Amino acid sequence: MTDSHATDPSTATGETLVLAFASSQVEAGLVQEWLKRYRQAHPDTRVELLQLDPSERLPAEMAALVGQLERDEQRSILPVRVFWMPRAGASALSRVAALLPGRNPYRPNERQQRQIVRTESSLSKVVVGEPARVAEMRRQFSEDTVGENPRDFAHYVTRRATLALERAEYRILGPQYKSPRLVKPEILASSRFREGLEAIPGANLEEAGKMLDELSTGWSRVSVDLVGVLTRMLSRGFDPDIDYDEYQVAALRTALESHPAVLLFSHRSYIDGAVMPVAMQENRLPPVHVFAGINLSFGLMGPLLRRSGVIFIRRSIGGNPLYKYVLKEYVGYVMEKRFNLSWSIEGTRSRTGKMLPPKLGLMTYVADAYLDNRTEDVLLQGVSISFDQLHETAEYAAYARGGEKTPEGLGWLYRFIKAQGERNYGKIYVRFPEAVSMRQYLGSPEGEMDPDAKRLAMQKMAIEVAWRIQRVTPISATGLVSALLLTTHGLALTLGQIHHSLQEGLDYLERKQTPISTSGLRLRSRDGVRAAVDALSNGHPVTRVDGGRESVWRIAPEDEHAASFYRNSVIHAFLETSIVELALAHAGRGEGDQLDAFWNQAMRLRDLLKFDFYFADSAAFRENIAEEMSWFSDWEARVTAGGAEIDGLLSEKSPVMSDVMLRVFFEAYAIIADVLCDAPADIGEPEMIQLALGVGRQYVAQGRIRSSESVSTLLFATARQVVVDQGLLGNAPDLAERRIAFRNELRHILKDSDHIGRIARREFFARDAEARRRRAARDDR
Repeated sequence: MTDSHATDPSTATGETLVLAFASSQVEAGLVQEWLKRYRQAHPDTRVELLQLDPSERLPAEMAALVGQLERDEQRSILPVRVFWMPRAGASALSRVAALLPGRNPYRPNERQQRQIVRTESSLSKVVVGEPARVAEMRRQFSEDTVGENPRDFAHYVTRRATLALERAEYRILGPQYKSPRLVKPEILASSRFREGLEAIPGANLEEAGKMLDELSTGWSRVSVDLVGVLTRMLSRGFDPDIDYDEYQVAALRTALESHPAVLLFSHRSYIDGAVMPVAMQENRLPPVHVFAGINLSFGLMGPLLRRSGVIFIRRSIGGNPLYKYVLKEYVGYVMEKRFNLSWSIEGTRSRTGKMLPPKLGLMTYVADAYLDNRTEDVLLQGVSISFDQLHETAEYAAYARGGEKTPEGLGWLYRFIKAQGERNYGKIYVRFPEAVSMRQYLGSPEGEMDPDAKRLAMQKMAIEVAWRIQRVTPISATGLVSALLLTTHGLALTLGQIHHSLQEGLDYLERKQTPISTSGLRLRSRDGVRAAVDALSNGHPVTRVDGGRESVWRIAPEDEHAASFYRNSVIHAFLETSIVELALAHAGRGEGDQLDAFWNQAMRLRDLLKFDFYFADSAAFRENIAEEMSWFSDWEARVTAGGAEIDGLLSEKSPVMSDVMLRVFFEAYAIIADVLCDAPADIGEPEMIQLALGVGRQYVAQGRIRSSESVSTLLFATARQVVVDQGLLGNAPDLAERRIAFRNELRHILKDSDHIGRIARREFFARDAEARRRRAARDDR
């Protein structure tokens, strides 16, 4: 009944009070049979029985318990109750039916209990919790709670007994059924909680209790059994078998045995929150309790999700100190009891396909729990969740063009589930990189930590988690094919052209030992390429054109935003090599020390792109760039020679990716810079983005930018962060000159991208001609 590891009840000596929770005569009879065997096994122990109703604390029962607890401080309290196990191999229909009143297999009614005992007695078992002595519990009671009278202590003992029985049942069911119980009464009775509450003006216990009711969640055992059924509804259209890395799962299982964890997942779809519990259950890992916005608590979804481990939190809590305090204490309690939490490290869905900057809000509360010595360490476990395809890309494309977010509701849910079943979306991939230790970044919790130092450490910690997520995310076929077809700006390619063009990218990924999805590996064959383009065809977002000598595939201008989502999901794998190309082109057109110009431009591009992408620290980034260049012999001398030698390096380079991967971001930055040159010093974000949308659409119509893909509210929002970072908002005497200089810098980067694009197209046509020549030679034979 303490929080230590379970103890064999047979070690209890002296006098023992068996605290039995029985809801019926059947359960009372089973306890009596167990008690008879227990007394026979412990002839030297004086054993008494006190039976309690598990559903309510009757005054007479509690009075009897008060008397028993006052008799002997060295007496052992041994909790027992009957555990009813469901039949093995239950069908999906029977799992759903278990939600109906009277059908819960873990809580059969008395008639059902009699039938089980008569026909399937193996499904009933008396479980025994860890014993504890009265004196030890009284010491914990005085340290942890504000209760003073004997009845408060009796209620504390029943809570400890209930939790001890829950732990005993987890050992039977497996760790995937572990869930916090009695959270509200435990927190409200805590002296720690009451002391903090007194420091908040106007706060009271009743209001705090209502907030805990709003937050409280848990995995009912029926909902654990149902999780696969319910998730399959949301993930219709996907392969039913999620793709895992078994070595990563084994490492995670070992890590979770030692410390509580926060599982921070990448967020591309509403499905992500449903995938997390399935991934834990399928791998027999402890369940997670997933934080979600309270906007998802609508209709029947709210009660159902609360019983499925979802913790609903309010969207805006800045002006409510009581809610912030209750939420902080709730997180601290869950960490202290070694349960696992989960949320999106990005805070919201990425509508662009690439990872967003990490949010620190909830992580601050976890850090507070660690720094308050409520747990020895916390593991920040990144989780990569990726998909071959998503139907939500149509929504993201509309949003990028300036559309509004669709509010959630029952109608929205129906349309979402319906859309999921309209086609095959491929596989779901879940990866678990090595966890990050909070202790490693925050140090030992000794006294108050400087707030600035704490925030900096947390930022580094969160970025490291996101970096590790990105590194294990497998590169998909849809991302590679979309990236290739976006380079043609609406022109179609044949199957052969797509196939041979993809090989250089695959070679590069294998050389860098980048994870590649099953669908991505199949791109080595023409059949694999055909499967990939067919899966993306008919406007999702690739269009196949038939009726000629051979089929060809293209991405139409209206589908570029949707395709960019998939392309953006693979950019991180080609980011550094793309920066190498732009830095080479910059050095090639410069004067003076070209090698110095190369390195300066590489670091400048890293700085400009830091709001869109994750980078290694400066030293590691330079090492990575040097490694990329080391694939060319005598590269430093060739860069120093400049001109034709640098163009030779770009022609030899394989693949050439910057015009494919990074151009749209610099075009978006350039549009914002263009708007700024005619804008007030303190222009607001909404006005800036609306002006940029208008200017961008004009430039698309005039052909001044390559495609409408760059005209995106999502890209413009990040571009605004860039101009703020460059000090281009707010009054300053030289503001106009610096804004013009920034616009000119971006135009030069785009000219470098044009130069690289010309080299890439020249090499593409040369390789295409060579491939055609070889095919013709084979046909002649």
